[in-house]
Amino acid sequence: MRPFLYERPTSVTAAIAMASHLDAAPTQANTQFIAGGTNLADYMKLGVAQPERLLDLNELAEPALRQIKTDDDTIRFGALVRMGEAADNKDVRRRCPLLADSLKFAASGQLRNMASLAGNVLQRTRCEYFRETSWPCNKREPGSGCAAMEGVNRQHAVLGTSDACIATYHGDFAQALIALDAVVEVEGRRGPRKIPFASLHRLPGDTPNIETDLAADEVIVAIDVPLGGWSRRSRYLKIRDRESYAFALASAAVALEMDGDTVRQARIALGGVATVPWRARAAEDALRGNALDDKAATAAAEAAFADARPREHNAFKIPLGKRTLVRALLETRDMKV
Repeated sequence: MRPFLYERPTSVTAAIAMASHLDAAPTQANTQFIAGGTNLADYMKLGVAQPERLLDLNELAEPALRQIKTDDDTIRFGALVRMGEAADNKDVRRRCPLLADSLKFAASGQLRNMASLAGNVLQRTRCEYFRETSWPCNKREPGSGCAAMEGVNRQHAVLGTSDACIATYHGDFAQALIALDAVVEVEGRRGPRKIPFASLHRLPGDTPNIETDLAADEVIVAIDVPLGGWSRRSRYLKIRDRESYAFALASAAVALEMDGDTVRQARIALGGVATVPWRARAAEDALRGNALDDKAATAAAEAAFADARPREHNAFKIPLGKRTLVRALLETRDMKV
């Protein structure tokens, strides 16, 4: 057990000030936020995360952080809304099934009732070599190497990889958000700003230890999801080793706006196969303006994985990912809306 300071700020402003180290001793400079704790607590137990100071956000007084608001063209999630609340929300399920499905299939009921939406999108990889501190890992210890490259890499990414890291991003909700052009609203010492969800996570490149575009003192306060003609005809398909709670081997987030049999707009993201939430824009381009049939869906899937880079044990993810996307496209096409 490593000692750490545990505090409960009661406002976003106070949390930002604490995270800015304005009132922290030099030995408490490693500060991290915690909400549901379903990811960070695990990594603290494993010794992967070693914060000197934890700021529990559950006492923040701003009501909007716990609310889901909808209007004609947006669903707005407060950062502290729990995954279970959002998945069960009738407006979310009716107006954008993709969002509800990605949350429903993400975790067990117990975890969904604890995990916050903002914490969920910031979850870290479940790469075995990242979790086990005896192995070299550039994400955990920059410059130490990547044991997954020549190790057992069945669960690892085939898209968005680099020579420094092939760890998979394991979240589900993020695939829905990137497909739907969500925007993250954050507050920090430099003031509020909005980040397109597609810019929130960073590709590993040479610095896999830098995972997001957030500054250390920035807090996510809301996630805005725009709605459109594609929102109701949307779904999330997740393929895993077992039907019960498990991470995706391959998944597809699909939203379609159709004009008869023709695709007017397609929004596609892939999970289980990439280092970050992955927007499949090449697949969208291949579908737009064309009739959606088996041939078109297959062509889109080929485009989605054109740049895939398999390793020894994960090459199966490429054909599996293609079949997953084809099935998701055809099933979404056939939805009654």
